[in-house]
Amino acid sequence: MTEKRAGGHAAVLEADPLKLEEQFDPEIHFRPLLPATAWIVAGLLFALSCFHYYTAGFGLLPETTHRGVHMAFVLGLIFLVFAGRARDQNRVAPHAWWRPGGILLVDWALAVAAAVASLYVPWIFQDLAFRVGNPNTTDVVMGTILIVVLLEATRRSVGIALPLIAVGLMAYAYFGPSMPGIFTHPGATWSGVVNHLYLTSQGIYGVALGVVATYVFHYVLFGVLATRIGLGKLFIDLASWVAGCYAGGPAKVAIFGSALFGMISGSSIANTVTVGSLTIPAMIRLGYPKHFAAAVESTASTGGQITPPIMGAAAFLMIEFLGVSYSTIILAAIVPAFMHFFGVFCQVHFEARKKGMRGLTREELPDPMQTIREGWQTVIPLAVLLLVLFSGYTPYLAAFWGITSCIIVGVGRSPVLSVAAFAALVGAVALGLLTKWVFILPMAAILVGLLAWSWLSSPEGRARVADIGDAFVVGAKYAISVGAAAATVGIIVGVITLTGVGFKISWMVTQLASQMGGAVLAVLPAGVFTPQGATLFFTLLLTAIVCILLGCGVPTTATYIIMVTVAAPTLGMLGVAPIVAHFFVFYYGVLADVTPPVALAAYAGASMAGADPFRTGNTAFRLALGKALVPFVFTYGPAMLIVTQGFTWTDFLVTTFGCMAGIVMLSAAFSAYMLAPLRGWERAVLIVAALPTVAPGLPSTLVGIAMASPVLLLQLRRRRASPAVAAVSLP
Repeated sequence: MTEKRAGGHAAVLEADPLKLEEQFDPEIHFRPLLPATAWIVAGLLFALSCFHYYTAGFGLLPETTHRGVHMAFVLGLIFLVFAGRARDQNRVAPHAWWRPGGILLVDWALAVAAAVASLYVPWIFQDLAFRVGNPNTTDVVMGTILIVVLLEATRRSVGIALPLIAVGLMAYAYFGPSMPGIFTHPGATWSGVVNHLYLTSQGIYGVALGVVATYVFHYVLFGVLATRIGLGKLFIDLASWVAGCYAGGPAKVAIFGSALFGMISGSSIANTVTVGSLTIPAMIRLGYPKHFAAAVESTASTGGQITPPIMGAAAFLMIEFLGVSYSTIILAAIVPAFMHFFGVFCQVHFEARKKGMRGLTREELPDPMQTIREGWQTVIPLAVLLLVLFSGYTPYLAAFWGITSCIIVGVGRSPVLSVAAFAALVGAVALGLLTKWVFILPMAAILVGLLAWSWLSSPEGRARVADIGDAFVVGAKYAISVGAAAATVGIIVGVITLTGVGFKISWMVTQLASQMGGAVLAVLPAGVFTPQGATLFFTLLLTAIVCILLGCGVPTTATYIIMVTVAAPTLGMLGVAPIVAHFFVFYYGVLADVTPPVALAAYAGASMAGADPFRTGNTAFRLALGKALVPFVFTYGPAMLIVTQGFTWTDFLVTTFGCMAGIVMLSAAFSAYMLAPLRGWERAVLIVAALPTVAPGLPSTLVGIAMASPVLLLQLRRRRASPAVAAVSLP
């Protein structure tokens, strides 16, 4: 990455977002391959996307078969695109008899073994009912092979942490009688472990793999296609127009742009490198320190996993775990996602006012009418997806029609065709024809004809078709590591259900939280906490800490599943609603993306800005205070999630505006600026005053505001006394 001088600051030149994403996201960092092997891999990736695209629209295969085919593709590809040793991951290996196509024979053998072992269970599915509980030798051998290759595939694509957890739990299941104290259990034979993990739906072929194969893949593919046809660019340009003219303009553009782009990406790192390639250089030119510019973008970008309608893979898992519709998850996520971006916005605003930064000039802003005129068609696929989803159809069918709309808009490039396609889909939804052949066949014929016409019409048309094909390849590329991680999490969940260790851990956490609560109650004034309230608070605190620590070495999806399996029962015993417990774990798992020492999104931003990675991570974590505070708020005030039982608008408004007040106070305290520079004692008062706003109810919110009132009055007086507040440097 090169630099050049602009306005006294080093401005980062344009960089390839995909290359940066591959650099900082190990899950899509494929090793370079010889041309022939690269074509084979690309063909398999394209076939995987086509398989999921077809089944989403024309009907899923039987559950076990669908999951088995998905896993066969995923694991087989991992051994082709991830080297066994880190030092071999970045170099092209020459062809040799022991390395055909530049890939070691052992990797080819592991790929074949993974595919065969994955497809074995679907192959014997007719007899599976007679095998469960009484596996024969072949079953045990095939199950053992799959477990071994799955752990190795996960190590290569995700890292060592998740396989180590799985191995440790399998050892715990086998050596149960030798475990100490409360962890003692009868134990299981190896055939019993394999039986539970391989032949039942409680293990590898469980919910986690099913959700990735049924929902996640389709939405990842939709996000890639929507970005390719220009929807991401439209969002970023609109964000520039809306927020760019205000103080610290590029930083606010980063927030709005990341919020909009996050609607279709569902990935923190993809969001960071795509939006950041535009906003980080602009922030640096305006005068923001490099580490702060990178931190703003990376923190805002972590909202990609929590911003509807795409969100991250964990959101789709909630559908299965909670037994609710995806539209319910989307509604529940709206306000907490807004709070995350609001928290980042407040700190950026205070920092910009403190520094005295200007906004972008009219010449630096995009023309809104030209932006809309050139890109309005790209909104149609997102509108189609939401229309189908909220009409009561399955999430994967909504993704199918969203992907189809992306292809029509991207290849056709015709406003008339785009509007006609959208009108046809609206009519099909209204008449209930969306899944009927009388509608599907004409649409399929139009799609095939459009692709053929575009390919034959001109070189530009062929380029558009090729770009759609490449998007299918890249979409599958994003989903490979998630599939391996989900299958490995199946091992972890399977051992937990086999041994019952989850309930034992839950009991231990509750006991520890109760002891911590008792110690605090002994020194606090009476009435501040009840014993149960103190236990709940410390249980939430311990759960949050474990989520962040676990998320530092394990993908968000895996963190969510593990913690939900262990923590959700604990929170449920303390009266927390299931959807609240799931969202609490989900949000803290995502927070790990900007939590040092493994803040991958922050490090990607730091590389783009040429900043110190650790300093960037620390600043990003500070900017993410909204995401750290909000889970506690909606736990104590579940009305914020809208869809909880007993919802009232009064509770919603009190909880939401109380949370916003608390975020403003904390943002000002961390920024050392509100309406004017803040003194040390004023910052301390604001931090203490923000705490009551977490508690539900109007009285506690009013108490917090009353505590902060003296500081606000002093700020108003200081502002009036000195309208032109002297600018001070950012920390």
